Amino acid sequence: MREATLVVIPVYDHEHAIGAVVQGVLASGLPCLLVDDGSHAACAATLQDLADAQPDHVALLRLPTNQGKGGAMLAGFAEAARRGYSHVLQIDADGQHEPGDIPRFQALARQHPHAVICGTPAYDESVPKARLYGRYATHIWVWINTLSLQIRDSMCGFRVYPLAPVIRLVGEETIGRRMDFDSEILVRLFWREVQVISVPTRVTYPSDGVSHFDVWRDNVRISRMHTRLFFGMLARAPRLLWRRRRGTRAA
Repeated sequence: MREATLVVIPVYDHEHAIGAVVQGVLASGLPCLLVDDGSHAACAATLQDLADAQPDHVALLRLPTNQGKGGAMLAGFAEAARRGYSHVLQIDADGQHEPGDIPRFQALARQHPHAVICGTPAYDESVPKARLYGRYATHIWVWINTLSLQIRDSMCGFRVYPLAPVIRLVGEETIGRRMDFDSEILVRLFWREVQVISVPTRVTYPSDGVSHFDVWRDNVRISRMHTRLFFGMLARAPRLLWRRRRGTRAA
């Protein structure tokens, strides 16, 4: 597996924002894989145009039906591994993330090639206050389920993964395939002693005005995910506490 990063963008009906996101990614010098998560015709055509315009830098993977963000990322991981990449950089398709920060993420990934480099959002005034405050419930549950404060924000979809431990994880355990994906995969990687390094990054909400977060269904999924992780944490608590004590001694 070569030491190289592939940017994977899960896309579902973000035809108005995705062009600017792709251009920002390409400006960083990294290749890009668009995962079409069962988009409707207008977005599917836009994605095809982007791939056709720069076939050496933009690839397109189509899923026949909508799998959810997690399902799209799992397909992207598998494709990145098939192509021989060592890392995957995940960024959202709606324009809320700042592609200009990719070099900072990459620099940290080169310094810490076995760690996840995870964005910590610095929001502007566009963030809905209910969503902003609602995130803290997940933050607290993640801190409980890891017995650690190392994961500053588990919901930001801007991050770099070392691919080898991710492929092992998804081959051995079931990961949430929708909006529960981002938090669950970080917690489960942390349980496997993959370091998580946080980096601040500007986040806006979202540039095309389209959000696929279903307040009822996704909150139920996330609550169920936290419950599953809590019982998983109980079984791992002695080892997690030992790791925490070991880290304190090392510090």
